[in-house]
Amino acid sequence: MDVGVIGVGTMGKNHVRVYSELKRVNSLGIYDVNTEVAKSLGEKYDATVYGSVSELIDNSDAVSVVVPTQFHSPVVGQVFSKNKSVLIEKPICSTVAEAVHLMKKAPQGITIGIGHIERFNPIVAEIKKIVKNPIYMEFKRHNPASARITGSSVVEDLMIHDIDILLNVFFPTPSDIHSVGNADVMSVLMNCNGIPVSLSASRKASKKIRMFYVEDEEFTIEGNFMTQEVIIHRKPGQYHVEAARYVQENIIEKVMVNTVEPLKRELETFIDCVDKNLPFLIPPEQAIRNLEFCEKVSSAM
Repeated sequence: MDVGVIGVGTMGKNHVRVYSELKRVNSLGIYDVNTEVAKSLGEKYDATVYGSVSELIDNSDAVSVVVPTQFHSPVVGQVFSKNKSVLIEKPICSTVAEAVHLMKKAPQGITIGIGHIERFNPIVAEIKKIVKNPIYMEFKRHNPASARITGSSVVEDLMIHDIDILLNVFFPTPSDIHSVGNADVMSVLMNCNGIPVSLSASRKASKKIRMFYVEDEEFTIEGNFMTQEVIIHRKPGQYHVEAARYVQENIIEKVMVNTVEPLKRELETFIDCVDKNLPFLIPPEQAIRNLEFCEKVSSAM
């Protein structure tokens, strides 16, 4: 299969790298407004550098659109006009209205996927299997300051990963949404079927955190999206006081997780769906709903 990547910034470079490693990719094309960066990447990964978006699409069976969010609509519109399958990096568009308008242009018979990469992180499926009776859930996604241009607030840039998991894996109908923050730091508390769920995201942190925390009736689960580690803390079997201090003895289990690179799994899935003309795991409908929730978070401040 011939694949193209439009936009080779921070995330686009990763798409190029992973596609170059996939055996099912026969040829790889690149386009970016920064021709020097594109040429350098083309040489590194034996990819063809095209002079325009249109030329790249003409020579591809499927493309990844990894341009800044504000350019998703016009670039994806070009892909649609040529009836080619497309993977759009999250968020699908800058606004829900823009995304809905764009999807009205989508032709039949192609695969359209949205790159909510954390859905492909193996710890999500592991935690989903373990959780039985949750009483509290928390997602924390904090980044040091970044110079990269996203065209999005911290909600659409970072928190949307956890929103995607929350809505499509655990609780589809949160209510009583309360949020406090700004474009770079946001904290959200909501009610999910009577369970308090907390989300926080920051682009101003001094430490990178990707944490998933669940308190269940019988145990507590800690998940790390970066290391792909899942730890279960079982309730203590013994309580006692020692030297005027409260002491409890916990049972700690480390879950065996088959670690994989989420982006590789995502792009392999996309290629497979294109080849078999199947819908992608994260279709536009889910991505638009994720973005609707982002807008609710911003409006609840």
